[in-house]
Amino acid sequence: MQSSLCGCYSSEVVPFLTFLGKGRTSRSVRAGTALVATLVLLGGLAPAAQRTFYRSRQRNPTIRNVPYNGQFTFVRVNYTHWEGGDWYQGLPAWAHGYPLAEQNLMRIMNEVSYLGARSDEINSLALDDPALMKYPVAYIIEVGWWQMRENEATALREYIRKGGFVIVDDFKVRGGGFPAGGGWENFEDNMRQVFPDVRFYEMDLSHPIFHAFFDIRSLDIPQAYNAGRAIFRGVYEDNDPGKRLEMIINYNTDISQFWEWSGTGLRPIDDTNEAYKLGVNYIVYGLTH
Repeated sequence: MQSSLCGCYSSEVVPFLTFLGKGRTSRSVRAGTALVATLVLLGGLAPAAQRTFYRSRQRNPTIRNVPYNGQFTFVRVNYTHWEGGDWYQGLPAWAHGYPLAEQNLMRIMNEVSYLGARSDEINSLALDDPALMKYPVAYIIEVGWWQMRENEATALREYIRKGGFVIVDDFKVRGGGFPAGGGWENFEDNMRQVFPDVRFYEMDLSHPIFHAFFDIRSLDIPQAYNAGRAIFRGVYEDNDPGKRLEMIINYNTDISQFWEWSGTGLRPIDDTNEAYKLGVNYIVYGLTH
């Protein structure tokens, strides 16, 4: 473990603690070590979960949704995938890492803030499920495999227009030595069903999402297994970068893989911390914009 990391976040957590109405100095000091300490604790909570790239008999994960009660609950979108989307252990494309990755992220959220998120109960909903409208942040992965239906496009458009924030992750270029679905092209075609004139903007460090909680200093982030650099793109209200960011897109990268693996020792703590910082910032931004 790299103890030099401890304490490096203490000055950055105060704004969000104040936003939550519990900006206690003692808490902010303790939070400086919480990110690293929780990664250590997760080693006893998470099973060894190294990703292996192979096809097996299709299986569907068990979804145990909890009713809405006002407490922050992480929501992962499920969808129908194109043929071949069950290439990873037979799981549908939307379910890779579910629910361990987000459970670990929610434990981090609760260590560094007073959000009080549910950490074990992770919901998964279809886009056209009316219950989705109760949740301000929605998470979707492997969108290169997404076979979007017309009713999903309508539902996503309504969700975003009503203020929902969407995080797109675990999204790879076509090919790359293992199945990658339709890559960017399939996702862009889907989004044009949602917003026919949609524009995708390259994100840079000047955007508030990278400073909503932690101060992200570089977008040259480590990769879990992807080749090349991570690409960050965004979709804005009315295609206007001066307005609300409605969707953050992690392309050619898999931020959630670090969350999922954080209890295994497969990746350095420094790299995992960067992935957690992005996840925390995304949620804070989604809750405050």
